[in-house]
Amino acid sequence: MTQISKNISKAVALLNEEQNVAIPTETVYGLAGNIYSEKAIHGIFEMKKRPLVNPLIVHIHDIAHVADLTTTFPEKAQQLAAAFWPGSLTLVLPKSDQVPNLITAGKDTVGIRIPNHSLTIELLRQLDFPIAAPSANPFTKISPTTAQHVADYFKNELHLVLDGGACKNGIESTIVGFEDEKPVVYRLGSISMEAIEKVIGTVTLKNKKETAPQAPGMMARHYAPRTQLILVDDIHNAIAQHPDKNIGLLLHEELETIPEVKHITYLSKNTNFKEAASRLYDAMHSLDQLDLNLIIAQRFPDHDLGTSINDRLTRATQ
Repeated sequence: MTQISKNISKAVALLNEEQNVAIPTETVYGLAGNIYSEKAIHGIFEMKKRPLVNPLIVHIHDIAHVADLTTTFPEKAQQLAAAFWPGSLTLVLPKSDQVPNLITAGKDTVGIRIPNHSLTIELLRQLDFPIAAPSANPFTKISPTTAQHVADYFKNELHLVLDGGACKNGIESTIVGFEDEKPVVYRLGSISMEAIEKVIGTVTLKNKKETAPQAPGMMARHYAPRTQLILVDDIHNAIAQHPDKNIGLLLHEELETIPEVKHITYLSKNTNFKEAASRLYDAMHSLDQLDLNLIIAQRFPDHDLGTSINDRLTRATQ
């Protein structure tokens, strides 16, 4: 049975024994392992049922460790790191020979970030190696934002979930790489495109790739509940098109007329993007436990974090 605990020492011991441990971050919970242990990294891929072509993100606690993992650290990447680390930004950079190809799916680049969670920063300080930590959920399923979400997924497969409470940002990190020295966003996330562009200027969005993706989260189906989910602009019209179904609604604002459906969940009642993002996956987990035939999600305004939330909801519909 998976244990939920705040015991960092136990997590350190397990990771040093090449075991896997779930860890909290400000984005989602991650399934962690020593990047230099083939056993631990294979354990991540096998537990998640994740394709080996999908690279992992390396987590560190100090920007000085970037030099060990990469061959170059471009100026714009340094500017982003200064602005957003520790935080919900992953930088994809040319990898050094120290980084195993298993981590990068054979690519010559590696994704790196410094998470903004005190428990995991302390864990990393006590380790002699960086950790890989993709989201602690089976591949394509809803990402976990509480320790219980992780324990429910991996009841007898995982020794320990390090309990750091509910994740404050609630969706994954934004991933930025560089092609011909030009910045590219490979995954929309907890830092908006607008915030990235304020620091380094115009960036290109390139966040869809089914085969050999440059970064996690680029495949079409991801973050999906078992229950069918659709993303719509007009809630009332969508309900009318699905008579005789048990429907749950996922809303970001109060509607003038309340529709007659089985369940309504508000991510926010006034389209507060940060509030909605922090609640998104937890709400999807909860709706997925109800006896519903359909989840109808209200599309967000397509700017700021609304774009990132729409991205997650769109991938959940595939």
